[in-house]
Amino acid sequence: MSVIIILFITAILALYSGVLGTGKYSQPISIMGLIIAFMGTFYGDFSFFEQYKFMFNFDHSAQIFTQISIITTLLIFALGRFAFKLIDHHQAEIYSLLLFSLCGGIILFSFQNLVTLFLGIEILSIPLYVLAGSNKIDLRSNEASIKYFLMGAFATGFLLFGIALIYGTTGSFDISTIRQYSINTLHFPTIYITGIILMLVGLLFKISIAPFHFWAPDVYEGSPSLITAFMASVIKICGFVALYKLLEFVFVGQLNDWQYIIFYLAIITLLTANIIGVLQRNAKRMLAYSSISHAGYLLLIYFNSDANSIYILAFYLLAYSLSTIGVFASLIYIERVSHGISDICMFNGLAKKQPILALTTTISLLSMAGIPLTSGFIAKFSLFTQTLKTQPILVIVAILGSAISIAYYLKIIIAMYFNSEYKELTVAKKAPFTYNLVAIIVIVLIIALGVYPEPLFNCLELISLR
Repeated sequence: MSVIIILFITAILALYSGVLGTGKYSQPISIMGLIIAFMGTFYGDFSFFEQYKFMFNFDHSAQIFTQISIITTLLIFALGRFAFKLIDHHQAEIYSLLLFSLCGGIILFSFQNLVTLFLGIEILSIPLYVLAGSNKIDLRSNEASIKYFLMGAFATGFLLFGIALIYGTTGSFDISTIRQYSINTLHFPTIYITGIILMLVGLLFKISIAPFHFWAPDVYEGSPSLITAFMASVIKICGFVALYKLLEFVFVGQLNDWQYIIFYLAIITLLTANIIGVLQRNAKRMLAYSSISHAGYLLLIYFNSDANSIYILAFYLLAYSLSTIGVFASLIYIERVSHGISDICMFNGLAKKQPILALTTTISLLSMAGIPLTSGFIAKFSLFTQTLKTQPILVIVAILGSAISIAYYLKIIIAMYFNSEYKELTVAKKAPFTYNLVAIIVIVLIIALGVYPEPLFNCLELISLR
C-alpha cells in the first residue's frame, strides 16, 4: 500500500505542477515518483497498513507485477514530452491521470476482497475514459472516449451484478471465504454459476477477449498514441493478473466449468484477431488486433497451471509490453511527422531517416510474432510447452495464429526498409534523445531476454522466496 501512496502523492504533485510553466515539470515529477515507487516495492509495508490486509495484501506476486507495470510506465513516460507536444497545455492532467490509473492497477494485483477488486477496476478505468478523449481537437479521440465510456460502464454493470450474486450465495466478499465455498460445495446453485459468468464477462471486456473486443480497434485508433500504448501494455497486465487470481485462486472449485469456456474463447480470439489483423491498413488498428491476439495467447496460461505459471505470465507480459512500447515509439514519431495519420504507408523509408527507431520497431514486431532470439519467442515457447500437455489442439491453433500474424507484422517491416521514402520524412527532424534512449533499452532487453532469459526467471523466483 505504501507504493500506491507514493504514486498517489506523485499524481497530485504532477497535477498541480500545471500551475507552473503549463505542466512542463509534470514529466520529471512523474518519472521521479515512479522511480521512488519502484524502489519502494523492495520493502514491505509499514505496520500501520497491517489492519488493511483483509482488503489489500501486497504479496510477492503483486510485487512482481507492480515492478513490471512501473518499468513499463517509466518507458512510456519517457516518450511523453515529444508525444504530447501538440497538447502540451494538458500535460499535467495527462500524467496525473495515468498515475491514478496505475494506482488502480496495483490494487488489482493485491485485492483480497471483491469490493477491492471493483474499486481497483474503476480507479483503473475512469481516468482512461478521459484520456482517450484528451485530444479534443480530434473527432476520433472524442469518439474513442464516448465508446470506451459506454462499453466500459456496460461491462462494469456485468461485473458488479456478478459480485452481488456471488455475495448473495456465499455471504462474503472475502476471496478466501469464497475459495473455501468453491472447494467444499458439491452442488453449486445456479445463482452462483451465473455470478461467475457475469464477472468473467466484465473482466474479459477489460482485456479485450473476443467477442468482447469490438471496442478496442476504435478506441486504440482514436486515442492519443501514448495513451494507446499505456492501454495495450499496463492495462493488459493489470487485467490479466486480476483474471488469473480470480480464476486460479478464488473459483478453483469450478475449474472444469470455466476452463471449458476459456478454451473456446481462446480459439475464437486467436482466429478472429489474426485474420482481421491481416486486412488492416491503419497501423493503430492493426496493433489493436495484435493486442487482442496476444490476449488470446495469454488465455493458454489457465491450462495445466502449476507453480511456475505465475513466472511464465510475468515473463510474457513483460516481453509483450516491451515490444508494444518499441512499436509505439516509432508510431508516435510517424504521427508527429504526418500530422496524425497512422496508415502503414507512413512508415515508408523510416529506416533511412530514423534507423534506430526502425530497428526497434523491427525487433519488437519480430518479438510479437515469436521469432527466435527474441523475448517473445521464449514467452510463447514457455506458454505453449505448458499447455501442450493437456490442450494440444489449442496450441496448434495458437501456432497457426502466430503464423498468420507474421503477415501483418511484415507489412510494417517491408514499408520501413523496402518501400520508397514517404515525402514527409525528407523534412522531418531527428527523434529526441529520450526516444533513442528508450529504443536502445527496448532493443537490449528484448534480445537479452530472448538469448538468455534465465536471470529474469531466477530474479522472479528470488522475489517470491523473500
